[in-house]
Amino acid sequence: MEKIKRDAELIDVLGGPTVVANLLGYDKSKGGTQRVFNWKKRGIPYRVLFEHSEVLKTSNEESAARKL
Repeated sequence: MEKIKRDAELIDVLGGPTVVANLLGYDKSKGGTQRVFNWKKRGIPYRVLFEHSEVLKTSNEESAARKL
């Protein structure tokens, strides 16, 4: 449950599902935004975290730093 909460928070910090879908190169017309929105309830798949670590890892670290 904690991972899902962190993932949802990360998506929000980055600007929401539409912005994250664009950052990851997902096509809106093919359900890219909906896919990212679903991650707020299911968690970001590990494969996506690995493949897009340059975007997601850096942003996640910045998000954690803001909470301190």
